[in-house]
Amino acid sequence: MTTTRAIVATGPGGTEVLKLQEVELAAPGADEVTLGVWVAGVNPVDRSKLRAAAPGDGVGREAAGIVTAVGGSATGPLGTISVGDEIVAYPVDGGYAEALTVPASSVFPKPADLSWEQSANLMLVGVTAWHLLEATGVAQGDRVLIHGSSGGVGLAAVQLAILRGATVIGTASEANQQLIADHGAIPVVYGEGLVERIREAVPDGITVALDTVGTDEALDTSVELVADRDRIATIAGFKRGGELGIRMLGGGPGADPGRDIRTAARAELIKLADAGSLKLIVGRTFPLADAAGALDLVATGHPGGQVALIP
Repeated sequence: MTTTRAIVATGPGGTEVLKLQEVELAAPGADEVTLGVWVAGVNPVDRSKLRAAAPGDGVGREAAGIVTAVGGSATGPLGTISVGDEIVAYPVDGGYAEALTVPASSVFPKPADLSWEQSANLMLVGVTAWHLLEATGVAQGDRVLIHGSSGGVGLAAVQLAILRGATVIGTASEANQQLIADHGAIPVVYGEGLVERIREAVPDGITVALDTVGTDEALDTSVELVADRDRIATIAGFKRGGELGIRMLGGGPGADPGRDIRTAARAELIKLADAGSLKLIVGRTFPLADAAGALDLVATGHPGGQVALIP
């Protein structure tokens, strides 16, 4: 039996249930590949899933590495997969590992323009941002307000909306104003007087609002500035989102998971990243054994960029 080291849950709970241990590494079956994981992406959803974890459950939804074995003639969404290929894998179960066997349908070529740490964090934030734009129909000429624009999903949404020809206004802290401007958006500091600052920045008005933070301020500002509530979407404010009649997206109660949209987005994200049109910021890296520390940092909401685990 072949084994590898991986982070698993000992049961339901918080990061205290995480344990690094030897686990079986399945040989790839037909339409599967095994990869040596170079970097695993760390996301808030990884922590939330721990609350319902069973003993032995793996953690982590995305990873990047090198193919070490192929089952049959495995073909991914963008073509044939071979041993030695540098790849990104999403979605996966148990990405916090030194090696992993995954469906070929989850495997994509690693973008040459991204580092390993960036590549391992591309997909989850990317498909979420893509879903926000698709659900609200962001297109050429739109004026898009993005709450939490300096976060992982927010910054991806900024770039994708600009690529569609939209004007983007991004809310962020004072410290992140230049970051937003550097990515082509109009930065606005959140806090008291936000509506007035946005109106001053965009006299023609906002046509779309995308919320990645779920605060009352973000939701109230969105409904005040955008008349069509079908063009307001949240991935965080589910309780009030339902009350306000706006679009709720993702894994929350009553939300649209957008599986088909997110599945189709993966290949487009790879192409954009490969062309240098989509960038990610990595804030910190952690060793695999300190997965708990990585998730605790992500939970603060201020990790300074994407967080990665290095096996």
